[in-house]
Amino acid sequence: MSAGAPLVRRAAVEGIGTAALVAVVVGSGIQATGLTQDVGVQLLANSLATVFGLVVLIALLGPVSGAHFNPVVTLAAYVTGRRSGDGPGLREVAAYVPAQVAGAIGGAVLANAMFAGPVVAFSTHDRWDAHLWLGEVVATAGLVWLIFGLARAGRAHLAPVLVASYIGAAYWFTSSTSFANPAVTIGRAFTDTFAGIAPASVVPFLAAQLLGAALGLALVAACFGRPAPALGDEAVVPQQPATPVPAPTRPAEESSLTS
Repeated sequence: MSAGAPLVRRAAVEGIGTAALVAVVVGSGIQATGLTQDVGVQLLANSLATVFGLVVLIALLGPVSGAHFNPVVTLAAYVTGRRSGDGPGLREVAAYVPAQVAGAIGGAVLANAMFAGPVVAFSTHDRWDAHLWLGEVVATAGLVWLIFGLARAGRAHLAPVLVASYIGAAYWFTSSTSFANPAVTIGRAFTDTFAGIAPASVVPFLAAQLLGAALGLALVAACFGRPAPALGDEAVVPQQPATPVPAPTRPAEESSLTS
């Protein structure tokens, strides 16, 4: 796996990026409910803010950590990269996933604080129904299919726009409004606002997301053939390896004088 930054920095970037993403999701939801009582307009404002914020975060942080911001992306990269050795190892997974979860919780707490709400307020928004779980399976499968399919097709450079666009669309075409991210799901349990999810509803969402990730990888294999792409930290945006600085060369005259 090619990585230009130390693991500690990459894990920190994953945590910071996930925190920023959740702050955008939760904060825009709070702002929307304060501006209008129309649920459709609230969802529109929430989805647009998420799209714009995600484009910025992927473009900014992708070259450092790959901009996973999502445990299912990290786990899928590990699974697909085991054979070739190009994907993240268990050490990277063990660093990324806790950072993503901690960042998501921190992002929800930050959003609560920015809007003068209780810093930690567990959500009372129950999302417990089979059709919502199905929506999460579909949303997560599509996300994994897109990310890994883009890399397999050599078009990972389009990920900032296309991944954000997919999430924005999935807000509207899935019944669950497309959480599609275990870390974000856990973080959103810490805010009793428009974007929240009751803690009791979290586990079925996580199970649906893991199932969706497996189906997404199956779609990658079906559409692009095996093996699936071994992406590692390049799952969203290809990292630019550090370019060594060439040693300065002395003019031929100087070289002959010192020989």
